[in-house]
Amino acid sequence: MSPETLDAILERYDRNPAQLIPILQDVQAEENYLPREALEAISEKLDIPLVRIYSVATFYKAFSLEPRGKHIIQVCMGTACHVRGAPRILDKMVRDLGVQPGATTKDMEFTLETVNCLGACALGPIVVVDGEYHGQMTSPKWDKIYKTLKKAEG
Repeated sequence: MSPETLDAILERYDRNPAQLIPILQDVQAEENYLPREALEAISEKLDIPLVRIYSVATFYKAFSLEPRGKHIIQVCMGTACHVRGAPRILDKMVRDLGVQPGATTKDMEFTLETVNCLGACALGPIVVVDGEYHGQMTSPKWDKIYKTLKKAEG
């Protein structure tokens, strides 16, 4: 992340340390994760101990300290989705992407994650791809989404 981009984010929140969470959200939106260098710069510029920033960044599951893929795929494994076939969908994704949940493909295109509940139980099994909800997921639906994502990559 360029120093100018980080400064713009900090200015958006008036360099207010109380706005740490939205600042981290904006950094992650920009970089797809929270780079150590950015966290160190935030610590210095806002006079917040680095350990406090890390405690916030590791407390919330929405933040990642590891580089993530261009496309984030989240599979709900809550009870309603589980009984409606989410484990089968997840197994197919693991085979297609070649990574286990929590990992990113070597080409940095895809990160596969599982979540406990997405709050859309009636639509289960549900998968979120780049923030877009896809309900009543099936293998053919996943194939279509995956094909579209791969085509977009080139």
